[in-house]
Amino acid sequence: MLIGYARTSTLDQTAGLDAQQRDLAAAGCERTYVEQVSSVDVGERQELARALDNLRQGDALVVTKLDRLARSMAHLMDLLKAIEGKGASLRILSMSLDTGTPTGRLMLNVLGSVAQFEREIMLERQREGIAKAKAAGKYKGRAPTAKAKEAQVAELAAKEVSLSEIARRLGIGKASVHRILKARKEAQEAA
Repeated sequence: MLIGYARTSTLDQTAGLDAQQRDLAAAGCERTYVEQVSSVDVGERQELARALDNLRQGDALVVTKLDRLARSMAHLMDLLKAIEGKGASLRILSMSLDTGTPTGRLMLNVLGSVAQFEREIMLERQREGIAKAKAAGKYKGRAPTAKAKEAQVAELAAKEVSLSEIARRLGIGKASVHRILKARKEAQEAA
């Protein structure tokens, strides 16, 4: 059985999600798990967990692109271990790659390493650019979007809304919600 997995990072990326679902259906996926969550929030990727749970011997997990599945080489290797532990394989459509073959496994390792290297180089260049901009007095950082929503966070938390739901409703990160609530608690305890 071919099991598809489609993901975008934000709710407004519907066109990308639709394209992934279309491509997975065209590839013959009988079931597709879909979610809109950042790849950083590994614990929040419940549909990926369901897809992995439903893999059986001889199945293949199919994704359109590698970045829809894993954020780092370490995460990719963890996922691949879980997939192969079920006797299944991974297929990446954009790369015409299938880990059910020795060549596919080799190519995945090589390409995954190259992708991680490219990301690290990009982040290094970004840090250098920020340092130059700061030195020139041109870098102000991004607007503190979460801090501006502090009152809304506190209001929702008082209603016992979960951290994940608060973050989703307000369009901020779960870590930001946690930081705001922690700072408010510390301020109350100090008073």
